Amino acid sequence: MITIVIPVYNEGENIKTTVELIEKEVKVPFQINVIYDFDEDTTIEPAEKLNVNLIKNKYGRGVLNAIKTGLETADGEFVIVTMADLSDPPGVINDMVKSVEENNADIVCGSRYMKGGKQYGGPLLKGLMSKYAGLSLHYCAGLPVHDATNSFKLYRKSFLNSVEIESTGGFELGIELVVKAFKKGYKVTEVPTTWHDRTAGKSNFKLVEWLPKYLKWYFEAFRR
Repeated sequence: MITIVIPVYNEGENIKTTVELIEKEVKVPFQINVIYDFDEDTTIEPAEKLNVNLIKNKYGRGVLNAIKTGLETADGEFVIVTMADLSDPPGVINDMVKSVEENNADIVCGSRYMKGGKQYGGPLLKGLMSKYAGLSLHYCAGLPVHDATNSFKLYRKSFLNSVEIESTGGFELGIELVVKAFKKGYKVTEVPTTWHDRTAGKSNFKLVEWLPKYLKWYFEAFRR
């Protein structure tokens, strides 16, 4: 059994399609935990009709706190973070589980920038910064993955229990955990994935606000 964590913010337009696609494409036993911030979130009403667990963010509003809540409340040994906006293909979850089993990995990253990975749409600047951050961390800092910044990842719970999350912004949590795993000698692998920009709802990504927090962990990867 794996736990699939989906942080949401007014994803009422997307949640039904996302859950149905997960149920169709994921071939391993799983449960879905939908993490929401506030009781008026548009995701709640349609989600109540689906086979998911609705869990309220216990740390206060924001995607970082939602992901932290999801990681902490996940059952079982493996937890996967994915988005409700249909940007991550659920079928890749099967490849992630296969990789964690074959490689005894602690983190499996969905990689847009390795062979077989692709990114479609989204703001050009954001995409370029993400790509060159991932590739420079791989080729220059030695991280064993090409896409440390992607949030679409599988984590082993025993690894999560061994580290303290220090991120304070948003999605930089993904790069923080990869850098810490790499420095502590945990096994990090990757599988190719594609990323598609959302077609419904509004993105809550805050590039200017979060960039300094990404850079903290980017430069930390180069420290010895």
